[in-house]
Amino acid sequence: MAKHTRIYTRTGDDGSTGLYSGVRVPKNDARIEAYGTVDELSSAIGVAVATLSGAPSTPLRYARDDIYKWLGWVQDKLFDLGAELATPSGSKRAVPAVSEDDVAALERAIDESEATLEPLDTFIHPGGSLPGAMLHLARTICRRAERRALTLRDRDGDVDPIAIRFLNRLSDALFVWARATNAALSEPERRWRKESLAPERR
Repeated sequence: MAKHTRIYTRTGDDGSTGLYSGVRVPKNDARIEAYGTVDELSSAIGVAVATLSGAPSTPLRYARDDIYKWLGWVQDKLFDLGAELATPSGSKRAVPAVSEDDVAALERAIDESEATLEPLDTFIHPGGSLPGAMLHLARTICRRAERRALTLRDRDGDVDPIAIRFLNRLSDALFVWARATNAALSEPERRWRKESLAPERR
């Protein structure tokens, strides 16, 4: 019979948590904020994937299948990146969680998707279709993950520069994938209007 392991341990009831090295730190430590936000980003991407699966298959099928593959790969890379951020410098692995090849792959994905889109001539607001809006939300969380990683780098100096570049490029990819999804569903985002007026009184 398989041994049942409880999800709760009670060891964090004092507001601390354990790193991969075994060291315990406060749950609001900069390192926890960094890898916790990466985990939040992956969760938001998971919701986007779930909403994509419920979207009409036509005309989204090609874009959806392509974005599915990319998002699955991204979640794998984010899991590895979170593990690296959770590990203090003295215990880090020899091989970084993300590489220059991964950054180049994201740039390729951006270029391929952007080639199918109309150029932007103004700012747009996050929104459009539900899956597109979720990808926009994931983009903003990705930006926050990048900021948290920078805070950790400035404090401890042990965040790989490639990790920062990966998060920076990923936020751009999520933006383009959001636009591509909305374009495929014919539900574009609302454009920013400089002279926007409040709705008239009814």
